[in-house]
Amino acid sequence: MTHKIAILGASGYTGAELVRLIATHPAMEIVALSGERKAGMAMAEVFPHLRHLGLPVLTKIEDMDFSGVDLAFCALPHATSQAVIKDLPRDLKVVDLSADFRLRDPAEYEKWYGQPHAAVDLQKTAVYGLTEFYRDEIRAARLVAGTGCNAATGQYAIRPLIEAGVIDLDEIILDLKAGVSGAGRSLKENLLHAELSGGTHPYSAGGAHRHLGEFDQEFSKVAGRPVRIRFTPHLMPFNRGILATVYVKGDAPAIHAALADRYAAETFLEVLPFGALPSTRSIAGSNFVHIGVIADRLPGRTLVVAALDNLAKGSSGQAIQNANLMLGIEETAGLMLAPLFP
Repeated sequence: MTHKIAILGASGYTGAELVRLIATHPAMEIVALSGERKAGMAMAEVFPHLRHLGLPVLTKIEDMDFSGVDLAFCALPHATSQAVIKDLPRDLKVVDLSADFRLRDPAEYEKWYGQPHAAVDLQKTAVYGLTEFYRDEIRAARLVAGTGCNAATGQYAIRPLIEAGVIDLDEIILDLKAGVSGAGRSLKENLLHAELSGGTHPYSAGGAHRHLGEFDQEFSKVAGRPVRIRFTPHLMPFNRGILATVYVKGDAPAIHAALADRYAAETFLEVLPFGALPSTRSIAGSNFVHIGVIADRLPGRTLVVAALDNLAKGSSGQAIQNANLMLGIEETAGLMLAPLFP
């Protein structure tokens, strides 16, 4: 059976990544694409690397026909998705790639995003899209909220350690390096080549980053008590990929064993041999996550390092993995592409 798919916001990076991955999916067919500022244009004009595909012309959302569409991916900017999704047909399954439905508490959403939520009833029904930890809920969901790419990387490294009780919950530091595509496709002065290349800088430091809302929500839920990590992201002059280095207090072999046990049956999560560390080069363009563990020189301290592609496993690949579950398709369908190298 082929499921008909619509992509809202197909003219952005995550929209293009959805198209790239779905193009070889055995059970999905793209029947509608929206791009508000590029309505009327062919995808080949917007993304020449997709020229070989026979794709629908971009249109405005209000002109889209959702009859017969099985699932919509919503790759719209933050604070835009909620207003759009609340007006979509109620029988339409939706995977949202924005931040609009990630936080369960409306007050927490307003705290981190600076405005009241416009679809609180829907917010309460959305399932958090960290696939390996919410499979059963995702299968039964109508609306799935994709995680933040930084939030996914950090959670894959830390969450099993909280579950297993092998680290000190008050001694977690997350230092993260993110590729520039994570900042989106819109024109911004600080993302110009001359402003970004040849250097790096922290951003949203000191507890200001919005993904901390996801860390607070998810880690506290798992621990059964408040957990507040220290988190500093850095913008790097490469196109795609995230590398998260986590500093924790705990026994390194026990930490490695906890991660290896938790992900032993997971197709996309690979824990490297003890002492081996991952690279963003090894997962680029794929839905895979590599995690490494090494002992620190200080006794009882450990480094956990995780790498994923922010546009694939951190966003569009994760979205397709969730959509596969929602539609009753094999979870790995369309996602077994090998990483790009070099």
